[in-house]
Amino acid sequence: MKFFSSKADDYYDNGMRDFPTAVRAGYAVILGILYVFTKIMWRCSFDNIEKFLDRRDKTGIVIISNHTSMAEVVAIVVLLWRRGRLVRPIFKSEFNKSGIVEWFFARVGGIPVERGTADMKSLRRASKALGRGEDILIFPEGTRIRTDDQPVEVHGGFAIIAQMGKAPVMPMAVCGFRDITPKGHHLMRPVKCWMRFGKALSMDDAPADLKRRERTDWVEKEALRRMYEIRDILRDEHPGRR
Repeated sequence: MKFFSSKADDYYDNGMRDFPTAVRAGYAVILGILYVFTKIMWRCSFDNIEKFLDRRDKTGIVIISNHTSMAEVVAIVVLLWRRGRLVRPIFKSEFNKSGIVEWFFARVGGIPVERGTADMKSLRRASKALGRGEDILIFPEGTRIRTDDQPVEVHGGFAIIAQMGKAPVMPMAVCGFRDITPKGHHLMRPVKCWMRFGKALSMDDAPADLKRRERTDWVEKEALRRMYEIRDILRDEHPGRR
């Protein structure tokens, strides 16, 4: 692969450890700067991170989270990278309409997905990344939920990725990131934000009498239930914060 001339598909289809040296060096510098920034501006707390780091799976882990701000992507990727994990966010392919965005997202490990379709290419890319030990970050809500009365359309598919990659699903939730740029404002402000991992689950946790597709559906619903349960607990612990 080449820093400038390689196509985005080359990055989607290969492991991050195989990216060109210049890309990996630039990635480390950028994330190092962002790590300092997150600690100063957002003072992020990552609760129960040991539940994630103490796992000894042969594969990567599918991480799912609620979504209120683009800052969450930065915080999750940076703080896990700081602990030695490589995280590949799944993003909607609409972002690739901009050539610059496509070039950048490919080189920081993003994998695009065609929402509303059975995007098997994306599923295979994500499952292969899991097999290489890379983690996959997915926001099932699909877009930032900026207000509590905003309609939410949850997108499935993450359990299929986990099944194909023989990987566990780790639900987590975030709180406080919505307040970084309140509605009607464009400049970020320093605020305290919280992130918390829950208990991971796999296909083996589904009831034994369920068929293959039913087991996948069960994992998806249970993971989402746990994700929202963690979110609600964080909100209760920090009244007025979203």
